[in-house]
Amino acid sequence: MIKNVIGECPICKGDLSVTRLKCNHCDTEISGSFQLSKFNYLSKEHLYFIEVFLKNRGNIKQIEKELGISYPTVKKNLDEVIVSMGYEIDEEEKANKEEIFKKLEKGEITASEAAKLMK
Repeated sequence: MIKNVIGECPICKGDLSVTRLKCNHCDTEISGSFQLSKFNYLSKEHLYFIEVFLKNRGNIKQIEKELGISYPTVKKNLDEVIVSMGYEIDEEEKANKEEIFKKLEKGEITASEAAKLMK
């Protein structure tokens, strides 16, 4: 049975750290304070979203289809993952991109026009 490392304390919700490593082959043990990756601190939902995102190579339409969610929900989930990993989101840039995508979805602009606006 595979047990995944958790990054959040189930009692107080604080960050956990790894303090001991053991080799399954020779039983060597190493003690210290080891840092987990940013992914270890994400919720199961965020990890699943990342898995679907990567599997679909970031194709929003495929992600929408697989998860049964709308474009805005895909973008919201992506933003939540980004923030959970400790990165900031430029709110002005985000609002501009959302407006471009809305126009694209409504057929007000073409894909090539949207691509130019995104740059």
